[in-house]
Amino acid sequence: MHTENALFEGALLIVLGIMAQWVAWRLRLPSILLLLMTGIIVGPLTGLLHVDEMMGDLLFPFVSGAVAIILFEGGMSLRLKDIRETGAVVRNLVSIGVIVTWVITAIGAYTLLGLDLQISLLLGATLVVTGPTVIIPLLNQIRPSGRVSSVLRWEGIVIDPVGAILALLVFEEIFVTDLQQGIAIAVTTLISTLVIGLVIGIAVANITIEFYRRYWVPENLQNAGTLMVVIGAFALSNYFQAESGLLTVTVMGIVMANQRRFNFQHVIEFKESLQVLLLATLFIMLSARMQPESLLLIASPQTLLFVALIIVVERPLAVFISTIGSGMSWKERVFISWMAPRGIVAASVASIFALELANAGHPGARLLVPYTFAVIIGTVIVYSLTSGIVAQQLGLSERNPQGVLLVGASEWVQQIALQIQAAGFRVMLADTNQANIELAEAKGLETYLGSVISEMALDEINLSGMGRLVAMTPNSEVNALAAEHFENAFGSRNTFELRRPEHDRRGGISPNIGGTPLFQEDTTYDYMQTQFMNGAQVTTLSATLFQNTPDVLPLFVVTDDNELHIWVSSNPPRMLPEYKVIAFTNLNCTPETFVTTRLPQLQMS
Repeated sequence: MHTENALFEGALLIVLGIMAQWVAWRLRLPSILLLLMTGIIVGPLTGLLHVDEMMGDLLFPFVSGAVAIILFEGGMSLRLKDIRETGAVVRNLVSIGVIVTWVITAIGAYTLLGLDLQISLLLGATLVVTGPTVIIPLLNQIRPSGRVSSVLRWEGIVIDPVGAILALLVFEEIFVTDLQQGIAIAVTTLISTLVIGLVIGIAVANITIEFYRRYWVPENLQNAGTLMVVIGAFALSNYFQAESGLLTVTVMGIVMANQRRFNFQHVIEFKESLQVLLLATLFIMLSARMQPESLLLIASPQTLLFVALIIVVERPLAVFISTIGSGMSWKERVFISWMAPRGIVAASVASIFALELANAGHPGARLLVPYTFAVIIGTVIVYSLTSGIVAQQLGLSERNPQGVLLVGASEWVQQIALQIQAAGFRVMLADTNQANIELAEAKGLETYLGSVISEMALDEINLSGMGRLVAMTPNSEVNALAAEHFENAFGSRNTFELRRPEHDRRGGISPNIGGTPLFQEDTTYDYMQTQFMNGAQVTTLSATLFQNTPDVLPLFVVTDDNELHIWVSSNPPRMLPEYKVIAFTNLNCTPETFVTTRLPQLQMS
């Protein structure tokens, strides 16, 4: 391919990938669907994109490296504290569940699709993985209660290297004729993959942490340095044992995310931006490689029946076997069984092994990719359209969740969080200040250490039971951007921010960006902090006592039917005697700052 053509197709790939994700964001659709459709249009339908000619021999090394970066970022989104109650369930899903999924999918491929036994087993192994890049946005949208979110997040990321290893074992067995030799190869491969993946992953992660902690790497090189380390560890691991690199990078991500020696937040923000580009290019490239006749296979009745088998039979059976004796309710088990979309790892593994089989002259190689893409498309469509309805019918998705995500963890914000928690509502504090977070955790509060305006925050924060965001950091821009960032998750009516100082109102931050202004006029961060430093405290009062207490600033109202209302001066909540008020008391009021007479008269009925 001429350089000009390669440059044009490369630019087209990036432009279409980002545009497809933007359209998906605007329409609130899973981006994977638009990316796959885009790839099919520019590939087999129109022939605008010639991926094999453009990339040449670098195609699958690029695909493998990109998947490694995505899994590393996925590993960095996992928190060990989220799995304390559900670790056994996740373990069973990525072991027993994988075997059940593999066997049933292989049987379905053999009987329904007419594939030979070898390709059926390989297709089954390829499809045991789920897609965290699809699951996590769905969970953020549905916000299911209970333990299902942490189970699905952990399963979606941990199962990816497990599935890749299983696919490798099956692939190697295809070319083995002696049973005893095949068993020996499988055992040796499995042990070496686990040992090499774990050892290199843990070692490289800890070395990287120490280099950064001791400032042996300047901050301006840490993003690029982390990318270098991830790709280097992935390649080194694969050099010693094929496909062990995915386990290595996943372990690296988990280790780095669950330590307190160094804050990788800026690295995470860089990786998430890179992930957007990688996902876009990968899905379009891989789907564009399909042949026109493959599209007929995807839409055939046998394929649709195969997809239905995976959704209706395989997944529920794998989940119910894996959760026996787990203590999970039947509703939680049903919802988990109805959430297993496939994603980029399945597409990548299928494409890589299909090429290897084609090079070896295997007649079934051309069928592996179209059937994999059929399952990806089918599962994403079904789960994205129905999982929210299923969660509501099971009572796992609250129609009006009352929990609050507090952005900022200053000491007075922690006092607010403690009062909200004492009232029986879920509350989480998010801050980039590690000292604030550690102090909040010591008080028994749920926390998130990181920037909420990053895409990673939407992936990492469990929004189950959360209905509102209240931004109360010292930075007005962060408050506004946090409210804007979570608008899709909570809705514009449920994002709030502290009043902006006069200089921020005059310039710098558009009034069209951000959430509803909190509390009363002049309740900026500086005002709240000053009052707290002068002795103000956050207290819960009865409505009657609140009405008769001087020098008090209302913050939240707790109703008798267990609803939490945020106090906004432009639309103050209705009050009844049996209600309670979370308020700032003992205010050091002055005429220049705030006086109680500026409060509207409460309605006592």
